[in-house]
Amino acid sequence: MTTPHSDHPYNALTPDVVIDALWAIGLRPDGRLQSLNSFENRVYQVHLDEPVQGHAQVVVKFYRPERWTEAQLAEEHAFALDLVEAEVPVVPPLSIGGASLHTHAGFHFSVSPRRGGRRPELDDFEVLEWIGRFLARIHTVGATRSFVHRPALHAGSFACEPRDWLLQHDAIAPEVRTAWKHALAEALQCIESHAVLRQERAEEGMATLRLHGDCHPGNVLWTPEGAPGAGPHFVDLDDARTGPAVQDLWMLLSGDRRQQTLQLSALLDGYEQFRPFDRRELVLIEPLRTLRLIHYSAWIARRWDDPAFPINFPWFGSRDYWQGQVDMLVEQIEAMQEAPLNV
Repeated sequence: MTTPHSDHPYNALTPDVVIDALWAIGLRPDGRLQSLNSFENRVYQVHLDEPVQGHAQVVVKFYRPERWTEAQLAEEHAFALDLVEAEVPVVPPLSIGGASLHTHAGFHFSVSPRRGGRRPELDDFEVLEWIGRFLARIHTVGATRSFVHRPALHAGSFACEPRDWLLQHDAIAPEVRTAWKHALAEALQCIESHAVLRQERAEEGMATLRLHGDCHPGNVLWTPEGAPGAGPHFVDLDDARTGPAVQDLWMLLSGDRRQQTLQLSALLDGYEQFRPFDRRELVLIEPLRTLRLIHYSAWIARRWDDPAFPINFPWFGSRDYWQGQVDMLVEQIEAMQEAPLNV
């Protein structure tokens, strides 16, 4: 992989720029600035001298330049506000000066309330059922209208385009490039056997809707029972897009087939209290997992000029890494040919 560029846009995002951005929209930071864990964007917890809308601490997100257009970011914010209006516990951007999306020094940014919480205990079926209820409510809101500017989740955007980029940029170790191409081609055949995941999808009765899109355990914060706002709240709609409902469920599953079946059953017990779930979508779990696997490699490779990536992904790009990707694709091909989970 190439050496990170010293002129990467995020190198210009100094603490002074962050604080100046907040002053520019009328906020009064007291100088305390804590960087929060995020690779895709730059996110900071900031203390304010004067609370904004009752919040003395806020989270400021500076979006990765050139990833999303203003229209796409506006759709993310509109989706969050739709969910808040429906009393779904998400953390929305604050409207400050009549806007939720701001620009400073070439960066788009937003300001959100700080909300605490811990990762949910996903081996607790009551917790899973609770999360399932709120996922159904997210999807009920998501189904009321469509994204116009945000992309859809399909093989074209999550497999074909990443594949082409990786090959064009010689990102794959030469020793395993042929094996990787062959494994990916076979995996892609399995994925595209499902019309809903093709770029030019044919009607097959499986619905798509606005999704959270990246509903892994780190994006679900849990407040224990007995505390104010008990239960889950959902953060980071940065990957919101159009796709099948099961996309927001499968990342909450782990373990062997039996464990995943029990977890999924608990999620759906909660989900179906508020919204029907099309069991035909269960066959998409392994294809969606495979798409994420392919997309992940290209995601890291595209961002290698960001100094944060070589530091945090030092193992990326080696022959061993790419051989591991081949092995995982072979495993996923087998998984996609098995019967889906049955709940």
